Amino acid sequence: MSQLLKKSVKLALIQLACTADKAHNLSHARSKVLEATKQGAKIVVLPECFNSPYGTKYFPQYAEQLLPSPPTEKQSPSFHELSKIAKEAGCYLVGGSIPERHGEGKEEKLYNTNLTFGPTGELLATHRKVHLFDIDIPGKIKFKESEVLSPGNKVTILDLPEYGKIAIAICYDIRFPELATIAARKGAFLLLYPGAFNLTTGALHWELQARARAMDNQVYVGLCSPARDMEADYNAWGHSMVVDPNAEVLDQLDEKEGIVVCELKEGRIDEVRKGIPIYGQRRFDVYPDVSAGKVRYEE
Repeated sequence: MSQLLKKSVKLALIQLACTADKAHNLSHARSKVLEATKQGAKIVVLPECFNSPYGTKYFPQYAEQLLPSPPTEKQSPSFHELSKIAKEAGCYLVGGSIPERHGEGKEEKLYNTNLTFGPTGELLATHRKVHLFDIDIPGKIKFKESEVLSPGNKVTILDLPEYGKIAIAICYDIRFPELATIAARKGAFLLLYPGAFNLTTGALHWELQARARAMDNQVYVGLCSPARDMEADYNAWGHSMVVDPNAEVLDQLDEKEGIVVCELKEGRIDEVRKGIPIYGQRRFDVYPDVSAGKVRYEE
């Protein structure tokens, strides 16, 4: 079995306190990324909608134009700041997500979009949230991203030459195991989900989903949330966490702002897969391999 993770690497998840001040959020993200890399992190993740409050009424106000790429600084200050931060920190920076505006007039669409940059500041990948957060739990929470957002349409897998492949998805995407299964079977050693679960869904399913995706696929999983702000319209669950290929929680935060740094160890995936060899036990004569069919993805 070829080793998915070529060498051990430190992963950092930054649980950022996000405000209504975009410039402050970008500056604050920079300071926290630099803090994480001083602890040895080479892959650093920011939360979903880190540059703005989370909410359908905020998405149009904070949206930035990303295409054609690269955008101007006026079109997307977040794009340029993330690029500068990645270069300054010398890390792979998974830039959480930002609201994206695409097109004009009646053709205009908004997306919830991740930007990932390399250590020289180059854009490596984008991921538009594939599954929109439309839920209604009576007496608890009702939210409908599709009122303003459009869905993305691809699985996002990114090859980091020194380490191997990672997969990036956003928040509600974690509830759809097909994305994770495809990414893992395409060779990803790490599944990353910038996300902003709320107090209802977070208590129910945040850790459960992280451990389930790790268990199903025997890979590392990282979930990165904003810090909780009870004065905001939307209250994030927090509890950013890293889970290992055996579904063990390596480390997690509480609801407050913080950074979790974990070492992802070379050989651990192979060790787990050797002990519980599901990769050689799947019965594709009984059911189909979801990664072998028509899949829209980019590497």
